[in-house]
Amino acid sequence: MTNNHYFTNDQNLSSNRQTFSYQLRGFDLQFISDEGVFSKKTVDFGSRLLIETFELPELTGKVLDVGCGYGPIGLGLAKDFSDREIEMVDVNLRALALAKENAALNNIQNVQIYESSVYDRVDVKNFAAIVSNPPIRAGKVVVHAILEEAYERLAPSGELWIVIQKKQGGPSAARKMEQTFGNVEVVKKNKGYYIYRSIKA
Repeated sequence: MTNNHYFTNDQNLSSNRQTFSYQLRGFDLQFISDEGVFSKKTVDFGSRLLIETFELPELTGKVLDVGCGYGPIGLGLAKDFSDREIEMVDVNLRALALAKENAALNNIQNVQIYESSVYDRVDVKNFAAIVSNPPIRAGKVVVHAILEEAYERLAPSGELWIVIQKKQGGPSAARKMEQTFGNVEVVKKNKGYYIYRSIKA
């Protein structure tokens, strides 16, 4: 039994690539996934809920997907909002390679996909929105860093959108967002998953 997780980098993982189709925001998309990435067999329910619920703020600027995995959230949004640049970051190199492959597979060109541990290599400070299905198993410190450090990377009136299960730290995440932004809203809830949004005042 190994301790390899999707939020780490393990170059020794075996490979078992698979391809599946999924409709997101009305577009039929193809995804290639593999061992060592989150939700490798299908787009997980939480990500789907976030993708379908997200509304683009009424301000210019890029959108950032933190912990993008093989790309469903960032690519789903990039396909629909083709006039916006979407940045996608992850610490998992295999996931990033797949995300780039999936962008090409779906002819999505308005994306920038690169390695970053949370915001370490993110230079932009005026995103219109940051979205994340945070890696719960990476632990509370990582999850709360995604929430807290989003503030300084958003433009005024920029928005943070996350999806999290109530039983996996939803109330704690909501408190952290309220504490950081001074506001938090439950935009949607379904099957124990909550979509939270905070707006930078």
